[in-house]
Amino acid sequence: MRALTSLHDTVVSGLERITVPVMTTLARFIFAATLLVYYWNSGATKLGDGVLGFLFPSDGAYIQIFPRTIEAIGYDFSQLGAFHWAVVTAGTWAEFVLPLLIVLGLFTRLAAFGMIGFVVVQSWVDLFGHGGLANGTLGAWFDRMPDSLILDQRAFWVFVLAYLVLRGGGPLSVDRVLKGSTSPRQATT
Repeated sequence: MRALTSLHDTVVSGLERITVPVMTTLARFIFAATLLVYYWNSGATKLGDGVLGFLFPSDGAYIQIFPRTIEAIGYDFSQLGAFHWAVVTAGTWAEFVLPLLIVLGLFTRLAAFGMIGFVVVQSWVDLFGHGGLANGTLGAWFDRMPDSLILDQRAFWVFVLAYLVLRGGGPLSVDRVLKGSTSPRQATT
C-alpha cells in the first residue's frame, strides 16, 4: 500500500509542478479558440462607416447595447447623449482590445478581469434589455440541460477568465517576457 501511495504522490507532485504553466496557456488557447472570433465579430457589427467607424458606432450598436432606451425614444438616435456614445464606444473597443490582450498574454490579469465585467454586463443586457428572462435564455443550474446561453455557457467563460485573473498569462505570454526583462536579476547580468 505504501508503494502505491508513494507512486501516487510522485506522479501528482510532478503534475502539480506543470499545472500552472500548462493550464494558463491552455486557458488562453481555449479563450482564443472559442471566444476571440465571437467577440471580434460582435465588435465589428458595432463599427460605424468609414475610417473613423471606431469612434462613431453604428446605429445597430446602440440598439444592441441600449435596446429598451432606443425603443423608448422611437429609434430617434439624435436624442442620445454623450453617455450613450461613451458606453457604446468603450464597449465596442473592449470587444476588440480585451480579447486580443488575453490571447497575447499582455496585461492578462487585468484584461481577463475586464472581460469578466464585460460578460456580466453582456448577460445583463441579454436578460433585461433583450428579454432573455421571458424566453428562457437564462436557464438553470443543476438541471439536466447543460446548454443554457447565460447560466451554463457564461459560467464556463467566466471560469476560464477567473483562472487567468488568478494565475496570469503563463510562460508563453508577453507578460512573462516583460516580467523577465524588468526583473532585478536580469538587469545585473
